[in-house]
Amino acid sequence: MARRVQATSCDRRATGTRAACCPRTAGRGTVEESPNLSVDPVDFLGIDRLLTNEERMIRDTARKFVRDRILPGIEKWFEAGEFPLEIAPEIGELGLLGMHLEGYGCAGTNATSYGLACLELEAGDSGFRSFVSVQGSLVMFPIHAYGSDEQKQQWLPRMAAGEAIGCFGLTEPDRGSDPANMRTTARRDGDDWILNGNKMWITNGSIADVAIVWAQTDEGVRGFLVPKGTKGFTTRDIHRKLSLRASVTSELIFDDARLPGDALLPGVQGMRGPLSCLTEARFGIIFGAMGAARACYECALEYSKTREQFGQPIGAFQLTQEKLVNMLLELNKGSLLALHLGRIKDEGLITPQHVSLGKLNNVREALAIAREARTILGANGITLEYPVIRHSNNLESVLTYEGTSEIHTLILGQAITGLPAFGGNA
Repeated sequence: MARRVQATSCDRRATGTRAACCPRTAGRGTVEESPNLSVDPVDFLGIDRLLTNEERMIRDTARKFVRDRILPGIEKWFEAGEFPLEIAPEIGELGLLGMHLEGYGCAGTNATSYGLACLELEAGDSGFRSFVSVQGSLVMFPIHAYGSDEQKQQWLPRMAAGEAIGCFGLTEPDRGSDPANMRTTARRDGDDWILNGNKMWITNGSIADVAIVWAQTDEGVRGFLVPKGTKGFTTRDIHRKLSLRASVTSELIFDDARLPGDALLPGVQGMRGPLSCLTEARFGIIFGAMGAARACYECALEYSKTREQFGQPIGAFQLTQEKLVNMLLELNKGSLLALHLGRIKDEGLITPQHVSLGKLNNVREALAIAREARTILGANGITLEYPVIRHSNNLESVLTYEGTSEIHTLILGQAITGLPAFGGNA
């Protein structure tokens, strides 16, 4: 590392004198005078140094799992359009499910560690990060935050171990970005609840042992735990996807599904419940998107060094180097943004608007990196022999779910102007 510049008698910057007045000190500490200074072509800014030992250990554990268990099979799973359910207990054994929650078999890590795990998982595939996000942030989190003691004891230990799978039902066929006007209803019938409606684009839907379902009631929006096998509750998988193929996406159908009174999440009422869950999941995406971006950048960088045209590696051409540098810039900026948001979340200072900024920026830039990487790979970039097109396709979904880029833009616009951005209804 370059030595810190020390003030000398000729370093008169305070009086406006140029430091170049003394050749011996001018430029000291610059790359030109530090020939032994090496840079990491991926972690160019040395962000790794900003992590604690525990955070590095968790990150490295997730990275090794991706290398050993996800990457060897991801091309097959993506092409076949299947999620390897047998891996769920392995993820649980690593402590990655609900890892940022306390008790009930959860690891109780800080938020930054959870984000770093999401980053590594999405470097493997967005489908696996989605699985962990849904399980931990959209299902375990509301049970942990708003559930009864009985609900917590029944579900959280098994979900932390990967022995039970959950899904989150908020989006509807005609209500994507407007969940407050959802049509799914729950009405009282004695001590029971009767649930009717449809939920769409639900990750883990058909493989879930329990669904967290949000519905309109006479008391406002409420959350319910709907176990698999409940009479009147069926699922239908969504096929012919070109994105998130190694992930189960389903429709949830409720036709007079009868639930006992204790299926209700007692600790929250109104849209605050589902929106708080979305904020948790979006936080993981801020990190995860940088994992997909890193995988694309690394692939393009290595390819540029070995692919030859006109008698030299394409990485020697200035246009290719410009593409790589642009990717490097956004990857490192996005990674620093993610880490900063992790730190302020750990301090209890993060807001939903902060999370919207991170999600909007990092997913947008990750998708741009994936597309740029594809151009470096040329025709090879459209095959599953390389990860780039798979990540690019996945990121098209990530750009949309957990709040579209347009919705996050409006959230930020409203935050900075103080003026309603949602038709005057927000």
